[in-house]
Amino acid sequence: MQRRALPMWAWLFLGILSGVPAFAQPLESIGDVALQPLASATERLIDALEAAGAPLAEKDVQSLRRILEEARPGASLEIQSILDRYCLASVNINPESRVKIHAGPAPKVLLQGGWSTFLVKVHNEAGVTAPLRALSPNAQPVFRTEYDQPETVTPGDVLSRFLDLSIYSAPPMRDHLSGLALEYAIVQLYSRDAGPREALLAFDVGQGTQDIGFRSEVAILFDCRPAVEVTLRVLDVDDRPTTAWFVLRDDQGRIHPAPAKRLAPDFFFHHQIYRHDGESVRLPPGEYHVQFGRGPEYLTQERSLTVPVDTEALEETFRLKRWIHVAKEGWYSGDHHIHAAGCSHYVTPSEGVLPEHMMRHILGEDLNVGCVLSWGPCWYYQKQFFSGQTHELSQGDYLMRYDVEVSGFPSSHSGHLTLLRLKEDDFPGTEKIEDWPTFDLPILKWAKAQGAITGFAHSGWGLEVADPNLPNTAMPRFDGIGANEYIVDVTHDVVDFISTVDTPILAELNIWYHTLNVGYRTRISGETDFPCIYGERVGLGRSYVKLDGELDFESWVQGVDAGRSYVSDGRSHLLDFQIEGVEAGAGGVSRLDIASPKTVKVTARVAAWLDPERTPELEDISRRPLSDRPYWHIERARLGETRRVAVELIVNGIPVERREIEAAGQIVPLTFEWRAERSSWIALRVFASSHTNPIFVHVAGKPIRASRESAQWCLDAVDQCWRSKEPGIAEDEKEAARAAYEHARQAYRQRLSESDSD
Repeated sequence: MQRRALPMWAWLFLGILSGVPAFAQPLESIGDVALQPLASATERLIDALEAAGAPLAEKDVQSLRRILEEARPGASLEIQSILDRYCLASVNINPESRVKIHAGPAPKVLLQGGWSTFLVKVHNEAGVTAPLRALSPNAQPVFRTEYDQPETVTPGDVLSRFLDLSIYSAPPMRDHLSGLALEYAIVQLYSRDAGPREALLAFDVGQGTQDIGFRSEVAILFDCRPAVEVTLRVLDVDDRPTTAWFVLRDDQGRIHPAPAKRLAPDFFFHHQIYRHDGESVRLPPGEYHVQFGRGPEYLTQERSLTVPVDTEALEETFRLKRWIHVAKEGWYSGDHHIHAAGCSHYVTPSEGVLPEHMMRHILGEDLNVGCVLSWGPCWYYQKQFFSGQTHELSQGDYLMRYDVEVSGFPSSHSGHLTLLRLKEDDFPGTEKIEDWPTFDLPILKWAKAQGAITGFAHSGWGLEVADPNLPNTAMPRFDGIGANEYIVDVTHDVVDFISTVDTPILAELNIWYHTLNVGYRTRISGETDFPCIYGERVGLGRSYVKLDGELDFESWVQGVDAGRSYVSDGRSHLLDFQIEGVEAGAGGVSRLDIASPKTVKVTARVAAWLDPERTPELEDISRRPLSDRPYWHIERARLGETRRVAVELIVNGIPVERREIEAAGQIVPLTFEWRAERSSWIALRVFASSHTNPIFVHVAGKPIRASRESAQWCLDAVDQCWRSKEPGIAEDEKEAARAAYEHARQAYRQRLSESDSD
């Protein structure tokens, strides 16, 4: 028989052990109550408490059923005499719908980290049918996320806000009062802390229904009994200690620790927590369902966990399982766009979170490189962690570095910029964000002058169109914060990459394909934009970079710049992509020269993982349009009901050949052959899960001018971008901006004249 959360009778027993009188302060009995509706409500109450994992004592259930069966005079008073003992409070709603409260006789015992269930007796003289609300200042949030408001959460606030509470309204209970003169509601309370804690509880049935003279609230001193300290031994596939993520749910499906009461290093907007080997989590006694893993190259495992009542400490071992380990193949993963402040992060009690908190998440997702980008929110606080070098918390094959996203700055309307490997993070002559340029080119030139690797963030925003083809010539509005002004800046040779995975894939790839088709050589890189676009976890979008030796940031970011990399959601991998022995990114040029048209051999080693059985969630992902998140996911690549995916050979943006592989985790060598008749760029992809950077094949030394349509699209896009961005450019910068845009027009006109017919 499955163990459940502590039943309600156990709280009475704990109250006696704690010296709390179990049956003190008897509640006033309500006379003249119709038995039949009270009997029906009592049956529902018994069933609901069982479903909530907090059943009444068996002898009380038997007594209640006997009373209901016999239905003798005075039965309603007998029912009250039993249920009242479980009541935390009684609520009286007078004929004017004013609410007043008295403390009930139930022991005031809570369990740290757990939910305690009580009854609330409701004397409803007004016949109100509104929802009963439970409120407490001790249940207010322990953080604030409003970046444009001055309110703060102080350490004193955090200390006092130890409580969470809710009215239980799951079937068979109702989400509103019945209107009967007497009924019982169920209230559940959670305590973050152990020890004596006082809480002010209030109940009402809508705004303005509270009674005057503080009679609508009651102060209760709780004895919060400590939870069990569960030490987690976390072992990698080689039995070495490591870090993993854990999702812990009780038998009611509730997440532990309670997200609403989390502060860093545990994030309130996550289900999971991250723990290093030997660290612990405090859990109340009960049965738990545990999911655990470590990034997309590991399998998600599930198991049960029992926390006994009669123990103070427990140790449990969790061994991780991989389906692939591409770092052993020389490929190191990185997410160049994660944040320690902004979006889901809180602004108080601290201005975002600290480097040690971000490093925990990088380790827990097996992310070899994590670039934490300071941006508008908390810029002046977070920039203290920028040093121009890898952060001191980096360890072995796991590196963290602080750099900059130009977002929340005057140029943001032109497209957010990702600036990596900066030596200096303040634009010359500026003292505050508002002093920065209002379009992107000056910033990119400044960053490149100090040796930075530069790119556009969340590239698809502003570039979405209805045309489902790739590439397509529909003209976007260029009205977003993605790779909009990229169409101009790429012609100035100041853009190293555009980012992918965190916006709709067609919008990301379309502009990239067009600029590749006219001879520009920008690379793509994978990102998450955590926790703004993807808040679930870091590393949902990744760049895998090939290194010849040990991992260091300089080599990794140079690999992004050179295109010795592929982009992936981590569930498919395109290793060692080569054409005639020329490796993608080799020598920083990725170039194969052939004297005349010939058939070339394309090789790669490919692996993918699809779960053998699709859950409803995975089936839902496969059916979503490409404009819905997750934009890149291996389930989108699944072929029908099989466990196979297609690997496509892409030439100038067009699939020309494909191979199918079983997505069961094995690395499979693949070979393609293609007749190179003209200079072209070539790549591999698993749509929409992974994509290599291109290799540029030049025939007879000619440049790549693969498409007049692409050249015309790029030319028209400059004009469209100017119409969208010009109003946001400062007057004293417009002359320079006009010149930058005109330079781009001239570049595309030249390439249009040189381009092949489509």
